[in-house]
Amino acid sequence: MPRQNILTGSPWEDKMGYCRAVRIGNTIEVSGTVAIVDGEKVKADDAYAQTQNILERIEKVLEQAGASMKDVVRTRIFTTDITQFDNIAKAHGTYFKDIKPTTSLYEISKLVAPEYLVEIEFTAIVE
Repeated sequence: MPRQNILTGSPWEDKMGYCRAVRIGNTIEVSGTVAIVDGEKVKADDAYAQTQNILERIEKVLEQAGASMKDVVRTRIFTTDITQFDNIAKAHGTYFKDIKPTTSLYEISKLVAPEYLVEIEFTAIVE
């Protein structure tokens, strides 16, 4: 089966040697993704906005891979502040209320930079 790498132009892709997503056959794995914190719409203290931003961006990545959010079967959510569960869950629910992928939420000590509260990995299987 051919491999399709989906790149987004992030400088980290070459620096670290990874891509945003890989599709092989009908399976798509999406790398851990953090928000684009701009200080206006997406702030360092807003877990809801960060989660929304991640989901909006990954929806476009899945489209590039020939899939949609309806194809997501698993999300893994990492947060540096588990007390933000309700905000993260609310944003996640806006996309997945009816799809209902398997989901895990983990509190971890740090992400790659202090302004990031949330990072999400995705697995999608295209029917």
